[in-house]
Amino acid sequence: MERLQKLIAQAGVTSRRKAEEMIEQGRVQVNGEVVRELGAKANKSDAILVDGRPITIEEKEYYVFYKPEGTISSVDDEKNRKTVVDFVDTNARIFPVGRLDYDSSGVLLLTNDGDFTQKMLHPSNRIEKEYQVTVQGFVRKPTSRKIERGGIRLNGEKTAPSKVHHMKYNKEKETSTFNFTVTEGKYRHIRRLFESVGHEVIKLKRIRFGIVTLEGLAKGEIRMLKPHELKQLNVIAMRNQQKNK
Repeated sequence: MERLQKLIAQAGVTSRRKAEEMIEQGRVQVNGEVVRELGAKANKSDAILVDGRPITIEEKEYYVFYKPEGTISSVDDEKNRKTVVDFVDTNARIFPVGRLDYDSSGVLLLTNDGDFTQKMLHPSNRIEKEYQVTVQGFVRKPTSRKIERGGIRLNGEKTAPSKVHHMKYNKEKETSTFNFTVTEGKYRHIRRLFESVGHEVIKLKRIRFGIVTLEGLAKGEIRMLKPHELKQLNVIAMRNQQKNK
């Protein structure tokens, strides 16, 4: 017997947290009965329905994808644009771990493991993401230090500390290219952050997610996440969570 929200997450329907919301909303049935208790348990052999659809416990799959620009970080798109899951050859219900903007490229993890997704995205686990960024204008040291300290308000929320490094200037194009390491993953975070200090982002590529890089991949290519990579990501999340308690 396992908690119902865990089984739903294992089935790749959604994350455990969202599964809890669905249970409270009366959208989950077990053996014909609506269940609203978060402590409720079930077996994998039980008939579990979410929004009237039976769930299937799938084998867990984990992928590393080099997302190209012009693709949607979603499982579907109302405008019928190409999504990241279109690149995965599997029958499992794969979804992206977080997102990259339509105009951004780089490392994106894909899985059908809701628990893993939640672990990678939860703020307290502080999984580092490193980006290669090109902005308009010259980002000077006082500006980069201000960003690194954190505390810049975006939509009323303060940014967390980050790191701006490997700065290069192109005097001809009047641009700055640098690496930016951050643990946050809010919507269009980097673009909004640099725009707030007067630098429009021209190009954005994520080159690292935790310990996972783009090594060996060309744009649009995908590979299985290696067992030691999966283990290291889980260890990093657990270690950071314990530090933040």
